[in-house]
Amino acid sequence: MPSYNKTFAAKLRSRSLRALLCLAQVFQVLLASAPAVAQRGHRPTIDDRVRVLARSLDLNEAQQAAVKKILEQRQQETLRIRQDPSISGGARIERFRALQDNTVERIRAVLNEEQKKKYDPLAVRRIQPAPQQRSVEDWLKVTTP
Repeated sequence: MPSYNKTFAAKLRSRSLRALLCLAQVFQVLLASAPAVAQRGHRPTIDDRVRVLARSLDLNEAQQAAVKKILEQRQQETLRIRQDPSISGGARIERFRALQDNTVERIRAVLNEEQKKKYDPLAVRRIQPAPQQRSVEDWLKVTTP
């Protein structure tokens, strides 16, 4: 069995922990609505999402109305992308990603500075791997006989 690189394992644990913390922040807003949604037995509605954001970000009435309009427009565009047979799989994913980015930016535009600090659902995407970071495949090669 090849020698195990302890520094590689430590770096992997550190990066994994950071990624998990970012994911926890992203899903914090979603998890806050889970009990209400589970009781009704369906996916969260736009109103559910607005309520969760209003609670977690302390949105005023005007901000809630603006966020609701943005989410409704996103829902309509999502349906258009899904139903368009001319879009290939890769292009569809890129359009969904662009739509999500646009939605986040539009929501951030209606928030004040304090609220913007709490709202960053795209943080996970910005985590850059270290230049010499090994992949899961590399780790498997090292740890399996």
